[in-house]
Amino acid sequence: MPVSVTPYIPTYITVHMGTPTSNAENVTVPFQDYIKNVASSEIYPTWNYSALRANILAQVSFALNRVYTEYYPSRGYNFNITASTAYDQKFIKGRNFFDSVSELVDELFDDYIRRQGYVEPLSARFCNGTTSQCDGLSQWGSEALAQEGYTSVEILKNYYGPDIELVVNAPVQDIQYSYPGTPMRLGDRSGDIRIAQFALNRIAQAYPAIPKISSVDGIFGPETEASVRAFQSIFNLAVDGVIGKGTWYAIFRLYSGILQLSELVSEGQTFPQLNFDYNSYQTYGPEQISLLQYLLSVLSQFYTTIPFVSIDGIYGDQTRQAVRALQQDAGLPQTGVVDEATWNALVDRFLSIDRTVLSTTDIFPFTAVDHLTPVEIQESLATRPDQFPGHPLEYGQSD
Repeated sequence: MPVSVTPYIPTYITVHMGTPTSNAENVTVPFQDYIKNVASSEIYPTWNYSALRANILAQVSFALNRVYTEYYPSRGYNFNITASTAYDQKFIKGRNFFDSVSELVDELFDDYIRRQGYVEPLSARFCNGTTSQCDGLSQWGSEALAQEGYTSVEILKNYYGPDIELVVNAPVQDIQYSYPGTPMRLGDRSGDIRIAQFALNRIAQAYPAIPKISSVDGIFGPETEASVRAFQSIFNLAVDGVIGKGTWYAIFRLYSGILQLSELVSEGQTFPQLNFDYNSYQTYGPEQISLLQYLLSVLSQFYTTIPFVSIDGIYGDQTRQAVRALQQDAGLPQTGVVDEATWNALVDRFLSIDRTVLSTTDIFPFTAVDHLTPVEIQESLATRPDQFPGHPLEYGQSD
């Protein structure tokens, strides 16, 4: 859901083996294998290393954008992406993978491109650059630039603009579809209602006939019902004032369309738009717990004292232990309960990591490894220190 969930890498992805409306089979494969298939089908393994890296990052980002925006499920389809190059990326069922491509995908499948300050993976469109032209990356053009000495990041910035950044080591989890499972109606309260209220207010900027909701508070009151009814009337849905599955996905299909989240040029979903408000997370519903678990899972990659948390929407022993570890790190009472101080400590740490680590090529300099082989990269990583160096690190030092 674009207004509440930060991106992740799906464990599996379902591919429709034709155009969206065709009567073709669906194939569900591990996401890594999907990217290996696409990369082996779209590009040549003999290309320059930096061109291969740039193309694979574009392929990962495009696929993740389809998952993040629920592009096809929101339109009523039971798949995540198609194998049609007219709509998506080439996927050939049962094909073999090139060894060099496979090694690179193992390294890059959980990295993706986004615009600076945006949440969603970039809809990194591309074309071959010879028989077809597009606004995104030219595959043969990327190889030409690589031969001129361009690094993968320089190639990507050449085609997608200087304001892109790379997110690395994104968490991996099963696909979570946004619809909460039960209709929402007058008198209900939930974090999902708050999400719908936020989206409806954004849609109302483009469609003034939809009345604004004065308080985005997760309470399904008369204003929310009036907004839902107006939305349903405008977009030819049954006007019942209830947010069922059809209305839910219609809201967020239009929300994504207005922000152009599935386009190369997008208004973008920014972090301030994400639902990090503590007051909306006191009900401990599955959606709230899933976001809590996601944030904890990111922190666990950078704080050795915080154990990894599976994202299942259940506040069990694993989640409670991670919360206690966070509280200990923050100097808070170790209750295992997320009060406001704990929530603020969690969000502050997450946003700090995102700003200073996940999205900066100064700290993760992809350009430095463009001209190394996969074996040389592994040897380089094996010699990198991953523990305290034995002396304090202070302002002004370089190492």
